[in-house]
Amino acid sequence: MRTEDIHNLLTEKFREEDFRDCFVVGIEMTGKKISVFIDSDKSVTLETCRSLSRYLENIFDEQQWFGEDYVLEVSSSGLSRPLIFPRQFVKNIGRDLEIFIPDGSRLEGKILEADDRQVTIGYENVRRENKKKIKEQIVKSVPYSEIKIAKILARI
Repeated sequence: MRTEDIHNLLTEKFREEDFRDCFVVGIEMTGKKISVFIDSDKSVTLETCRSLSRYLENIFDEQQWFGEDYVLEVSSSGLSRPLIFPRQFVKNIGRDLEIFIPDGSRLEGKILEADDRQVTIGYENVRRENKKKIKEQIVKSVPYSEIKIAKILARI
């Protein structure tokens, strides 16, 4: 399967000094279009995407994996794609996160902490007690195993 081959090529490339903090988030193949989504522990630059694209194109062309008629796009995972790996949560500490739990419930809050097992978010809960509004600061840890989908919220 070519997606596995592409993943293996990139894993090998990520051993190089300039790419050590990079990792593959997803590979999608639709017809003649190959989309590779990467992330990094720091930030993904246009130059990083360009270099990886050239690297893959050279191998694809040399090996004739897709013939001469294909479109390759290498880009950062972006805000629209869900977080998958713990290192993505760590990278985004301080940003707002939306989490969907398998039971259908939804949490939203700022990432306070993240490690290899869980993410901790903080949010404000407002409840009524008699006629008074009471604001509570809630801190909740959610194991990655309990997350169906997690996305960074873009705040304007």
